[in-house]
Amino acid sequence: MLGLLLLQVLASCLWLGHSEVVKSFETSCPQFFFREIPPNEALEPQKPAWICQRYKNQYYFATLYDRKMRIPVYSAYIYQPGPGKRPKTWLVEPQLIGPTYPKTMEKEWTLLNQYNVTLEKLSQSQAILHDYKNLTGLNRGHLNPNGHHDDYSSRVATFTLTNIVPQDEKLNGGAWNNYEQQTMIRRTQDCKTTYVIVGAVPGNNYIAKGRVNKPSHLWSAACCVVDKNYIKAWAVIAENDRNQVQLLTLGELEDTLTELYGRGQVSLFDSDCPRE
Repeated sequence: MLGLLLLQVLASCLWLGHSEVVKSFETSCPQFFFREIPPNEALEPQKPAWICQRYKNQYYFATLYDRKMRIPVYSAYIYQPGPGKRPKTWLVEPQLIGPTYPKTMEKEWTLLNQYNVTLEKLSQSQAILHDYKNLTGLNRGHLNPNGHHDDYSSRVATFTLTNIVPQDEKLNGGAWNNYEQQTMIRRTQDCKTTYVIVGAVPGNNYIAKGRVNKPSHLWSAACCVVDKNYIKAWAVIAENDRNQVQLLTLGELEDTLTELYGRGQVSLFDSDCPRE
């Protein structure tokens, strides 16, 4: 009887280990990182959550989430663009509330009505839809954009508020959009696989009465595998109050982020990805 009980406890622990909010990306969803190596600890916030973004029982990308600022630090994914409809439904992350909640992203309505979660409890764990209402000069900016994915489910998965930051409206619809839609297509012409990490540097301003941080900068880095002998990389950064994107080498972006975050030397990709 005791043996059976121990087995049940062990089984429940194993189940928790495969939940969406995970202990580490290396052991749960390493496939979204070049050479399966995520960025180093220099980007980790005070209250981190590692999320393997699961929708319909499949992982689509990885997000390091800042529970305190209620914004993502970065989202990492494989670039696979394609035409398709833009989803309209916004989702939240149940497991930021606790490990007993669903492993897959859900609508706020579902959590409130089917799982008896209060809006207050949900809002303590993450940003909610109401936080992004009535914004002036800002809108919901995807880190991992839906247009970088070629099927509907992978696009829907990007519509989680854990992948969103308050972004300057002109930047989001202007220079940043040009980078996402035009520069990325040009730069990835000969790439077999392109690993992308898009991040946001916390700023000094907030929306929603101080609940959700407005980043000071947005940044993106790509590591493209052309063939066994050729790997290339590039990066960009933008101030989140100007409609301007600066193209950098990977090394330049890492050095800039090292200064902006102030937590030691930043490394975004495995050393085989060129810094020059």
